[in-house]
Amino acid sequence: MIIKNPTKKLGKTLALVTAMSAATFASVAQADWKGWNIHNTGYPVTVAMDSFIKDAEKVTDGRVSGRVYNGAVLGSQSDAIQMLQVGGIQFAGFNLGPMGDAVPEVNVVSLPFIFKSLDHMHRVMDGPVGDQLSDAMAKKGIISLAWYDGGARSFYNTSKPIKTPADMKGEKFRVMNNELYVGMVEALGGNATPMAYSEVYQSLKTGVVDGAENNWPSYDSSNHFEVAPYYSLTEHLILPECLCVSVKAWNGLSSSDQVAVKKAARDSSTLQRKLWAERDTESRKKVLASGVKFNEIKDKSAFQNAMKPVYAKAVKDNPSLKTFIDQIQNTQ
Repeated sequence: MIIKNPTKKLGKTLALVTAMSAATFASVAQADWKGWNIHNTGYPVTVAMDSFIKDAEKVTDGRVSGRVYNGAVLGSQSDAIQMLQVGGIQFAGFNLGPMGDAVPEVNVVSLPFIFKSLDHMHRVMDGPVGDQLSDAMAKKGIISLAWYDGGARSFYNTSKPIKTPADMKGEKFRVMNNELYVGMVEALGGNATPMAYSEVYQSLKTGVVDGAENNWPSYDSSNHFEVAPYYSLTEHLILPECLCVSVKAWNGLSSSDQVAVKKAARDSSTLQRKLWAERDTESRKKVLASGVKFNEIKDKSAFQNAMKPVYAKAVKDNPSLKTFIDQIQNTQ
C-alpha cells in the first residue's frame, strides 16, 4: 500500500502523540489542592492539616501540593461539603456532625452518648466502623483518609449550672445544623436553635440564646466563656472529625501516590490527637482560671435515659444505623 503525502501523515501523527503526551503529563503534574478549615491558625486541626499537605508534597515529589484556607473563608461547612463533592476544593477537615445531612450513615456518631470515652471513639473510628463510614462517604463524593479528635462536647450557658435535665427546661441552646441535635436538646426539655458558629458569641451576649455546647478548646478559642460562664460536664457528644479528600481529586492520583498521601494523612492524625490532648488541658485550665463556674455530672443516667426516643427516631428514619449502633456498643 502506498501512503499519499507521507510527510503530512507523519505531521498529524506527531501532533497526536504530542497532545497525548501533554495530557499524560498534565495528569501527573503538580496538583494544587485547596483545603477548607473552619479553625484559626494554631488550632490542633489547623496545624495537622498544614502538616498533611506539606508531607503530601514531599512524599509525592511535588505532584500534590496546596494550602489550607483557615477560618471558613471559603464558606460554611455545608458549602465546603458540596464543594468537596463536586471537586471545587480537594481536601478539608470536617466535624462529622453536619456531615449527616449529606451522608445519613454518619449520623451514628452524632447519637448522644454513643461513645463511652475518647479512647473508645478512637478504637471505633480506627477500626471497621470507620472504614464502613468512609465507604458510605465515598459514594457521595468524599473519602476520609484519617480521623481527627473533636473532643467531648458539654453544655454551657449564661445563667446557671446544669445538673439534671430539669435545669435545661425552657432554655434556648444553640446546636449545629442537624436534626439529631435538635431532638437531643428537646428531649432534655430545652429549645434547640440551629445557628452558624460565627453567630454564637453575639447571640449569647444579647440573649438570643441562653447557652450552647462544645468542647473545652472551642469554648476557649471562641471566647464563649466570657459571655456564658457556666460549664457543665455532660460530655453528651464525642464527635470525631475527618481529614477528607474529594473522590475526584483522589482518583486523579496514581496508586502509589494514594498510598503515600494516605500515610501523610494518618501521620497528621497522630499529630492532631497529641496536640488536641495538650490543647484540651490548656484550655480547661485557662477558662477555669478566668472564673468559669464548672460542675461535673458524675451520674449521667438521667441524661442518657432521655435519649431513648432520639435513638428510636434515628433508627426509624434510617434503619441502617442499627447495625452501626450495635457495632459501636460492642467495641471494647
